[in-house]
Amino acid sequence: MAKGKAAGPQGERGREPRKRRTPLQALLYWTLVLGVWGVIFAGALFAVVASDLPDTSKLYEVERQPSISYLDRSGALVAVRGSQYAPPVDLDKLPPYVPMAFVAIEDRWFYWHFGFNPWGIARSQIYNLTHRGGPLRGGSTITQQLARNLFLTLDQTYKRKIQELILAVWLEAKFSKKEILELYLNRVYFGAGAYGIEAASQRYFNKSATELTVGEAALLAGMMKGPSRYSPVSASDRAARRATIVLDEMVRIHAITPEQRAEAFKHPVRVNPTLANQRAQYFTDWVDDQVRGLVGEPTEDLVVETTLDLPLQTAAEQSLRRGVLEAAKQGVEQGALVALDGEGRVRAYVGGTSYVDSQFDRATMAHRQAGSAFKPFVYLTAMEQGRTPNMMVVDEPIKIGNWEPHNYTNKYLGPLTLQSALANSINTVAARLANEVGTRNVAATAHRLGITSKIQLDPSMALGAVEVSPLEMAQAYAPFSNGGLQAKAYAIERIRTTDGRVLYDHNVDKPERRSVIGSPALQYMNQMLRQVVISGTGGRARVPGYDLAGKTGTTSDYRDAWFVGYTGGFVTAVWLGRDDNTPMKRVTGGAAPAGVWKDFMSQALPRLKVQPIPGGVIEPPPVNDPIGDILAGGGEQPQPTATTPTPVQEPESVPF
Repeated sequence: MAKGKAAGPQGERGREPRKRRTPLQALLYWTLVLGVWGVIFAGALFAVVASDLPDTSKLYEVERQPSISYLDRSGALVAVRGSQYAPPVDLDKLPPYVPMAFVAIEDRWFYWHFGFNPWGIARSQIYNLTHRGGPLRGGSTITQQLARNLFLTLDQTYKRKIQELILAVWLEAKFSKKEILELYLNRVYFGAGAYGIEAASQRYFNKSATELTVGEAALLAGMMKGPSRYSPVSASDRAARRATIVLDEMVRIHAITPEQRAEAFKHPVRVNPTLANQRAQYFTDWVDDQVRGLVGEPTEDLVVETTLDLPLQTAAEQSLRRGVLEAAKQGVEQGALVALDGEGRVRAYVGGTSYVDSQFDRATMAHRQAGSAFKPFVYLTAMEQGRTPNMMVVDEPIKIGNWEPHNYTNKYLGPLTLQSALANSINTVAARLANEVGTRNVAATAHRLGITSKIQLDPSMALGAVEVSPLEMAQAYAPFSNGGLQAKAYAIERIRTTDGRVLYDHNVDKPERRSVIGSPALQYMNQMLRQVVISGTGGRARVPGYDLAGKTGTTSDYRDAWFVGYTGGFVTAVWLGRDDNTPMKRVTGGAAPAGVWKDFMSQALPRLKVQPIPGGVIEPPPVNDPIGDILAGGGEQPQPTATTPTPVQEPESVPF
């Protein structure tokens, strides 16, 4: 028993204690454990992410949207929408500095990495962690960009980035660096519908990629950061600054010498004139939507022959931009101009002062109150019911229900003719006239002539409390200019394929144009609207030597200002205002809008070789006009913007 008792402690003393690992052993152990679990996790992540990788067998397949080329009425190119591809270019046939421009700015370690740059990814992740909530940066190499362009979407997610890495490594394993760079240059998007370096060279410089200069190569390489943001067409200054950075990087990696860089600055890059002077972007957007309605979604390249006149379009854009700039101190920020011929063909179409700054099309998408520019529909209805321009009326206070329209001076001039009342835009006479002939009849007249928007029937509609677009106004005034015929605005003459197959022709099965203004109402209206320009509120629109007529329009608080005028077979509508519908500083239709109209028409009229306004002339009868001297040279009375018959307080005065 004693021996047994002694054996216990002796056995415990004989068992050796577990040795503690040294720090090095612990490091190796946990590295191995974490490595095993890391491999397991990476394998699982790879399996999940790779489960929906795209089919790489379609590497060489090119899917593109058909291109649509828009021509003006004389066959000049207006714009190209859709995709443009060119045959792939052989890297060996390019000047060495062309591919190196892209390497210098996009991936200067291209020839040393195996598909992705760990340091670049690390830098991008630091940025992403410190700039939460914004778009992710990926530190993508040229190979990763190629993988994204060929197989993936542009979604900025971590899953897509991991797929991008997997595909980049696959590309590096399958292709040489030269093949990867060649694929990249032939597939990357350069904006303006151009895919690949050859298409971009043709689009921007009208030459083959094999003929690119150092400066042109730098400009194209700089666009990779954002083809629209760094476009040499719409953002030339920004593109030039970016190209300078590319040239600096090319010198840094010894792709070019400092002397070559200096030489590039001596020869400014010249963008293809067709693109550099690209006009009618608002017009192209408007027509582009119509093409699909006429022929369906394009399945092949198309050519659209339009009614646009590029020289007139250029004049319209310049006149509008100049007029808005000159009136900027008065709070004018935007404008629109639409010009039609007597058959409704759109000859000029400007939806804003700068398409680059805003693509919102004010020519058709903006509906603004017409003010006194709506009054001709009131007067036409009255002429059709038997009144004449020399009929005497009385300018005096009037109350229609609870609505009391006022003249801008709050003074009343007593007896005067309808012709003088319209020429000088007297509010009380127009309100009384609409009430007598019926606002429903006035609305029917406006719709018959070409207004397509809904017209409210409250008494205030007589003074232009009706929201319309500039295109509608030009369309509705066209019958005054063409002998009284309906003139629905249109822009597409023909749509054909590039091999000449006609898909649509406006002249095929064209309905017969109907008369919408009879005689003598047409002659009466032309007589009165001439006087608006000769002696009334539209005097600033006069162009000596031409038969002109039109009407000014100004809404309450000076939110909208219009001038819509015409000559024989040609009408132009001009609107000025602000996109937020806040008031301008006393801008009337007879001021800045009439100035824009005159500026444009002074250039358009000699080109058009227009005839006098058709329909004949009725000599104005002798008139004892008490307001002729008071309002000579004139502005006009701002009209109420209210769409309900509530009292309207007019401004105290309007500058002429």
